[in-house]
Amino acid sequence: QVQLVESGGGLVQAGGSLRLSCAASGIIFSIGTMGWYRQAPGKQRELVAAITSGGSTNYAYSVKGRFTISRDNAKNTVYLQMNSLKPEDTAVYYCNADISSWRVRGTPSYWGQGTQVTVSS
Repeated sequence: QVQLVESGGGLVQAGGSLRLSCAASGIIFSIGTMGWYRQAPGKQRELVAAITSGGSTNYAYSVKGRFTISRDNAKNTVYLQMNSLKPEDTAVYYCNADISSWRVRGTPSYWGQGTQVTVSS
């Protein structure tokens, strides 16, 4: 059974930094694109950043230049370094990954449980 476990959320003042981590576990053959999404109260879930297995990245316009996504393929882990945080970054952040694994057909998309990020002004 594949699981994605996030960590690193919390409360930070505006201008501060946080680093989120998301580790995939299970009998994993390969991981394709990994990404971070967020959902603020009353809003739809939105893509924050994504990284392909080859290392290509893309970012939401609102976080470009402030957030950096990276991955460690040996550890099946994706990171999100968040700098210069703003109150509008407050949301639940979810990890997502396309994973090929034991006894599962295809490469379905998996989600983590979410981690709260709160930025105070």
